[in-house]
Amino acid sequence: MTSQAADGPETVAASRRSKITPEREQEFFDAVLEQVRACGYDSVTMEGVAASTRCSKATLYRQWKTKPQFVAAALRASRQTRFDGIDTGTLADDLREAARAAGAWSARDTRLLQALGHAVMEDPELKKALREALIDPEIDALRQILRRGVERGEVAADHPALEYIPAQIFGVLRARPVLEGVDADPEYIVRFVEAAVLPTLGLT
Repeated sequence: MTSQAADGPETVAASRRSKITPEREQEFFDAVLEQVRACGYDSVTMEGVAASTRCSKATLYRQWKTKPQFVAAALRASRQTRFDGIDTGTLADDLREAARAAGAWSARDTRLLQALGHAVMEDPELKKALREALIDPEIDALRQILRRGVERGEVAADHPALEYIPAQIFGVLRARPVLEGVDADPEYIVRFVEAAVLPTLGLT
């Protein structure tokens, strides 16, 4: 009996998947997300990603059985928190820095969110992956910034506006492209925070 037969089909399949290096896998992830941004989720195909990355379609299907699985994996691999490391010592300046960080990435993130808009409503796994990659880490980090402000005594723990700050910041990121046709860049988000968020919290 050969070692392949002894291992069985599941082990052989896992072995085939393991031949893709982390660097090559990241190339696939970058390619599929860029195509989602550029063309929209519905227009992306495994064939198109295979062509752009110069691999066989079979390689992608061995690793990810369906397009939703592929895109969900790419989203999870792209997870990062833009607000990590922000701790200036004051809540007002932390929120300004968070605004700059959000604005710096708004164009790419907004295009991706818009491109996936309908698909995530139809596919729970894709929706979960999107939240894990682009939404939950940022919301959690922003809430940590607000908690530190409360702990320093800069704002009362029961201030009614605290729970709405993440919605304000992320809402304006999504709203400006729709209302004005331009992305919410860092300067715009900082102005928004200084005009609408800080006064609400009694900060300057």
